[in-house]
Amino acid sequence: MQDSPDSSHGFRVGQRVHSSGDSRRIGTVKYVGPVEGYSGTWVGVDWDNGEGKHDGSINGVRYFHAKSERSGSLVRAPNLSQGISLLEALEKRYRSKSTSDEEDEMYVLSTSNNRVSIQLVGKDKIQDKLSRFEELTNASLAYMGVSFPGIPYQINTTVPNMKELDLTGNLLSDWKDVGKICGQLPALQALNLSNNLMSPYKSELPPLESISILVLNNTGVDWEQVELLRQSLTAIAELHLIRNNISRVLPMSSSFVQGFNSLRLLNLDDNCIAEWDEVMKLSQLRCLEQLYLDKNCLNSILYPDNGQQNELEATSYKPFQNLHCLLLGDNNIGDLVSIDSLNLFPNLVETRLSENPIADSTSGGVPRFVLIARLAKIKVFNGSEVTPRERKDSEIRYVRLVISRLHANAEEIKQHPRFSELKSLYGIEDERPSTGASGPQTIGSGFLSITLKCVGASMGEKQPLTKKLPATATVGKLKFLCESFFKLKSLKLKLFLQEEGSPLPVLLDNDTSSLMDLGIGNESIILVDEES
Repeated sequence: MQDSPDSSHGFRVGQRVHSSGDSRRIGTVKYVGPVEGYSGTWVGVDWDNGEGKHDGSINGVRYFHAKSERSGSLVRAPNLSQGISLLEALEKRYRSKSTSDEEDEMYVLSTSNNRVSIQLVGKDKIQDKLSRFEELTNASLAYMGVSFPGIPYQINTTVPNMKELDLTGNLLSDWKDVGKICGQLPALQALNLSNNLMSPYKSELPPLESISILVLNNTGVDWEQVELLRQSLTAIAELHLIRNNISRVLPMSSSFVQGFNSLRLLNLDDNCIAEWDEVMKLSQLRCLEQLYLDKNCLNSILYPDNGQQNELEATSYKPFQNLHCLLLGDNNIGDLVSIDSLNLFPNLVETRLSENPIADSTSGGVPRFVLIARLAKIKVFNGSEVTPRERKDSEIRYVRLVISRLHANAEEIKQHPRFSELKSLYGIEDERPSTGASGPQTIGSGFLSITLKCVGASMGEKQPLTKKLPATATVGKLKFLCESFFKLKSLKLKLFLQEEGSPLPVLLDNDTSSLMDLGIGNESIILVDEES
């Protein structure tokens, strides 16, 4: 608590404010009034970043409830700012001269650790261009303390050609103010309101017919608010809703989300969606091409079969018919049935499954080559292109892996829907996995061309070796051979399989598994490292 002359400056509960000396330190007013033992009026603030002093109580007296034990503070009004208008922020951002202190901070360090000032070439020309507001089409006013639009009709006359506006991290909370800003910018196409804590609205917004991209990350907007927004956003093509604690999709008038007839991209990353049924409520968005669901709580994926499409029988539109990108990284997906379900999406060609249990081969998941082989149509996987060569190598390796397992358990074929198709495609017989120049070779007696590369820090520079090895050779046997090939008797080795398209090599950690068991194919690369 800081003491200073009394002034409440008209603060009200629920108002968004920032620290007078730091426009990035933003909070919500939770209390305005006296504090026992101190004179005058105080303002209780719950800080967004959680860096306060208490939970809203002082000396046993509670003044407000903060969201955490140390996110609240009681401060004097002069130490807080209620913000500025949009037009004031434009003036401050694009027309004010940089101060000597700001220019002093523009430097690089020399090799002797001395400051060398930076002079921006063409700075005056750039500044002059940006200051001509009538020509300004893009503006970034992030963390400028914008809390209200300003004088009516002045925005349109000042920046009539504004197309993209970034208002990230300001003090806006009332949708009416957003409506006023957009209503005065008829050319506005992209609006970013991230990190503004928006209050729920009850009345309809004016039509926002020109907005095609709306970013509402970390704004507290739930799906009920999204449904109300739908009526105003008639041309919306991209909607970003990251970190809004959304757990349910609640359509307004049916079992599926309707409208959004232009929506191509919906970003729901870092929310709390746990049930695939919630995702299916989005399946009738007919223009939806990209759906981002990274960092949610999903356990499974289920594309409905014909018997599950009761409500869809009246229409020929298939669920997610135009979806070509589905990102599902960092969820809780752990079963192969979910992976196989992705093949049922009519036009899906890109997906992300990294940081799911099923993709963690070190903890019971399956390696990249198995996932690629099971996903017939995927062209981009975990952010990297699946080249024709990687797909062919993955599918052949996968067939060999399944064949080796079928010898122990014939029933396992039921768990591999694409096995027969791929086995036939590549002409791989149960005992004839490949055909080389010398004719058919059996899995049991065939040889594989393997390139071995030393990568251990203490191994020195050693040329890679390409060896013909039996497909039945185990990882343990290969380690023994590497000790001999590279004269590494004193080192304890570990081996990695380097796969095309995979960002990290795969550890071969089971000494009893054979190359055949692991699905390692011809012309594979194995890295030879040392135990740390």
